[in-house]
Amino acid sequence: MAEKKENFFKKAFREMGESAKAQHQVDKANFAAAKAEAKANFEENRGTNTFKKAKAQAKQSWDDAHMSPAERTAKVRAEQEKQIEEANARIKAANERYEVAKVSKNKK
Repeated sequence: MAEKKENFFKKAFREMGESAKAQHQVDKANFAAAKAEAKANFEENRGTNTFKKAKAQAKQSWDDAHMSPAERTAKVRAEQEKQIEEANARIKAANERYEVAKVSKNKK
């Protein structure tokens, strides 16, 4: 009985070690991908951030940092509603395109 327990623990720890190594490889790959994306974003936007734009972004950040929790919640909700409206408009446009394509295919 004790021998089974020893083998069980050896097997469990070996599997944990293998799992940790595999997860490390995944984390390493994800980090490399994020690093490459950040580098590409930086290079794409190099020189496009004017002083005026940077100043506006800093003011926006300052204003956001000094909001009350209720104000921040209201702002987030308004942004969410705007995104939902935009998504619904895109859905409507896609459905209209679908109907037009469907009608034109049926005529042929």
